[in-house]
Amino acid sequence: MPNQPTSAASSASSSSSSSGSSPASPASSASPAPSGASVGPPGAPSRTSRLALAAAAVTVVLWASAFVSIRSAGAAYSPGALALGRLLAGALVLGAVLLVRREGLPPRAAWPGIVTSGLLWFGVYMVVLNWGEQEVDAGTAAMVVNIGPILIALLGARFLKESLPPRLLAGMAVSFAGAVAVGLSMSAGSGEGHASVLGVVLCLLAAVAYAGGVVSQKPALAHASALQVTTFGCAIGAVACLPFAGQLVEEAGRAPLSATLNMVYLGVFPTALAFTTWAYALARTTAGRMGATTYAVPALVVLMAWVLLGELPGLLTLGGGALCLAGVAVSRSRPRTVTKPAAGTE
Repeated sequence: MPNQPTSAASSASSSSSSSGSSPASPASSASPAPSGASVGPPGAPSRTSRLALAAAAVTVVLWASAFVSIRSAGAAYSPGALALGRLLAGALVLGAVLLVRREGLPPRAAWPGIVTSGLLWFGVYMVVLNWGEQEVDAGTAAMVVNIGPILIALLGARFLKESLPPRLLAGMAVSFAGAVAVGLSMSAGSGEGHASVLGVVLCLLAAVAYAGGVVSQKPALAHASALQVTTFGCAIGAVACLPFAGQLVEEAGRAPLSATLNMVYLGVFPTALAFTTWAYALARTTAGRMGATTYAVPALVVLMAWVLLGELPGLLTLGGGALCLAGVAVSRSRPRTVTKPAAGTE
């Protein structure tokens, strides 16, 4: 994460610090606190940036773990039913946490971003991605969907006025090359490579929905907490998927217990927990940098498939995973700044 917060977060932090003993609002809780920013040597990461980095790490690990669970659940549940079951499980957990924390409804200013991200990311993305992965091989799906972080950076620059520093662009290019390498190796290794036009279009639509959801979510986090944005976004996505309720009930009656448990796991951890930690980190950095961070997911998927499924990766897969991680490191790095002593000091 960059050490300096975004402009929206900075203004929220400065206003809260100048208010003295006034109680913190949801907007201020969603923005990084300025405390710690001045602690340590120049250029050292603040406590806030370290927490945001840890939150982003939790997100990518849990999203990578979803790979194994989707294999099991996707064999027993259709795309819409799987999306609805996952969202219902996530919404129940998030709603319970929200009640315990007594955070209540988000401010009115946050609702446009929450509704848009809920429909695009929690709703459209999960359904069309599940559907697209049935129409194309896993490698093709991975390559097409990984256009998403690039779209996030471009949309963030256009609508959020975020900068596109050279290190971010270079890192994304390296990571995308790694994702393509992983995708090619997965397609070749499966021996079942296929890519229908419908499947490619669905995966491309998933990438667009993912990017649009992230860019829509970013402004909402200036007004509401990460938990509020994630909870109500997940609930909106679940409502949008209610037309698949009949399929979910029917398929749950004949699905093996392992598939249903994996669907619940997808809702509790890669959805409820990972999307909340994602929102926490997104509130404290740019959408482009957060999108670039997700390029670590293909590398982690390769590692987990090796450890948990015994799938020994080939050299191309390992090389692609290494490129993904190297690109993330480059995109998140910051140029070293040399601080000159003030005039008149020795």
